[in-house]
Amino acid sequence: MNAYLLLALAIVSEVFGSSMLKAANGFKKLLPSLGVIIGYSIAFYALSLSLKTLPLGVAYAIWAGLGTVLTALIGITVYKENVNGKKILGLALIVGGVILLNSGGGY
Repeated sequence: MNAYLLLALAIVSEVFGSSMLKAANGFKKLLPSLGVIIGYSIAFYALSLSLKTLPLGVAYAIWAGLGTVLTALIGITVYKENVNGKKILGLALIVGGVILLNSGGGY
């Protein structure tokens, strides 16, 4: 399987697991707690498989950066968290940093 597809699966699974953390209410709710465990298990497994091909620094930057941005967007849209200019700028800087790191080549 393509390493970038595995990385995308890792990102989506991590975002799902992180989103379920909020719903799990301190692991007091069973189904969201299972979602956390399953989401993170798939995320780390898919990330580990993608690292067979992708450089660690690039893969981790993409995984962590896009995971952070997508999780923040879920917080804003699903959990109705506050959004302001500083938050938007911070998210844009994360995406920009991931793009810069990925454009460095070496892979």
